[in-house]
Amino acid sequence: MSGHSKWHNIQGRKNAQDAKRGKIFQKITREIYVAAKAGGPDPDSNPQLRMVIDKARAANMPKDNIKRAIDKSTGAGGENYEEITYEGYGPAGVAILVHALTDNRNRTASAVRADFNRNGGNLGESGSVSFMFDRKGYIAVAREDLDVDEDTMFEDVIDAGAEDLQTSDDVFEIYTDPKAFPEVRDALQKKYDLATAEITMVPQNTVAVPAEKVEQVQRLIDRLEDEDDVSDVYTSAEFPDED
Repeated sequence: MSGHSKWHNIQGRKNAQDAKRGKIFQKITREIYVAAKAGGPDPDSNPQLRMVIDKARAANMPKDNIKRAIDKSTGAGGENYEEITYEGYGPAGVAILVHALTDNRNRTASAVRADFNRNGGNLGESGSVSFMFDRKGYIAVAREDLDVDEDTMFEDVIDAGAEDLQTSDDVFEIYTDPKAFPEVRDALQKKYDLATAEITMVPQNTVAVPAEKVEQVQRLIDRLEDEDDVSDVYTSAEFPDED
């Protein structure tokens, strides 16, 4: 793994995400619907649905919203969504992956392309940047008020079946094989409060964004995340620490 701290970027963008909470709920509702429609409404027998429900809970989504999305998936007919990944480059050569769930491929492609073009980026061909990312399970345990040293955490992480542990003053960051993620998460959840637990795309190498490009890169990411059909945006950006 590179020395990249995913937690640093998560925290740096938290306020922007909080401001979009209503739209985030809307997007997670769509993900729940798609997961339940594909694998059934019981999260105990549908790992993908369970993962999305965990994501919904982490976003403080009300239980009634989750239940309505699952109930809707069991009805006849309904929407048909397609999963699409867009790839491109942003300012400063930042690699960007955009995952979308859409019922209109042309509409989504047009919107994503416009966001890249208007904010200093370029939409690329399929495969142009995806090889720069690895699909990983990611778990973060905040160190505040946690009386555990790095050696103890390392033992617990390895015993749980994880691949890697990265430590900073603020957080323990655990990376896993995606297939092992549920077991690792459940094992660590018995001992620790998990600040974040998700399947994500981790850049193999990061790009340090120069100060004069930070606003432009963040604006592009914001525009992409604000699209109704976009569920996740992953980048190789490493933003400078705020003073």
